[in-house]
Amino acid sequence: MALAEVTTDTRLLVSREGDVVVVRLNDPKTMNALTEDIANGVRSALEEAGTSARAVILAGGERAFSSGANLTGSSTMGSPEHDTGASLERTFNPLMETIRGLPIPIVTAVRGAAAGVGASLAMAGDIIVAGRSAYFLEAFARIGLVPDGGATWLLTQAVGRVRAMEMMLLAEKIPAEKAHGWGLVTRVVDDEAVDATAMEIAEKLAAGPSRALGLIRRAAWSAAESTFAEAMANERALQREAGRHPDFAEGVAAFREKRPARFAG
Repeated sequence: MALAEVTTDTRLLVSREGDVVVVRLNDPKTMNALTEDIANGVRSALEEAGTSARAVILAGGERAFSSGANLTGSSTMGSPEHDTGASLERTFNPLMETIRGLPIPIVTAVRGAAAGVGASLAMAGDIIVAGRSAYFLEAFARIGLVPDGGATWLLTQAVGRVRAMEMMLLAEKIPAEKAHGWGLVTRVVDDEAVDATAMEIAEKLAAGPSRALGLIRRAAWSAAESTFAEAMANERALQREAGRHPDFAEGVAAFREKRPARFAG
């Protein structure tokens, strides 16, 4: 089935293939810099995908996943009266919370730059596919700002405090191969294979037990903020919920009958 475009905003393309929705940043002249309008569009597209699809891909273009927040939109930018954190509270933090709370898996497909809050978007994927041209850049220190979009938490969770500090304090590019070695991305592939690899993974996830995968996401995000005992208690509650879903009965039947499971989602 060919991808069918379902939005007319050329800066943000939303398309669908089967049970997979693709949300693609598409503003090459700014290397997919994120305005609040675009960020709100991404959030709306992800919320809609969460109600109608079984997996979602968040992708960028050939030269960049996203160069970060667009810094040209305000005449007071850089002045003492400008509240640089307001857009976070208003737009970017709700977007990141939407990703955290998605009931379906999200795959991020990264080529070229993933910088600033764009890096946060890329790192928030459950599966992160990076092309060999990809690099991650916490550029905030270069302009006297603090990493945002949950970057301080995401980085520390992914690569540990010491490497996170290196990325944030030195503001140097971390190329795809190093990012993979550090545990920041799931896979590194040739650039021309990024989209196909992301789709292959997303289709596999979409064919899986959707309810259980959503609960796995919830458990994993919660565990990162919990004690061991709290994580086990949460697993107990979520396991009860998963076990009552028809997908579990189908999974058991398929195991006993030695056939592939056919999950309805």
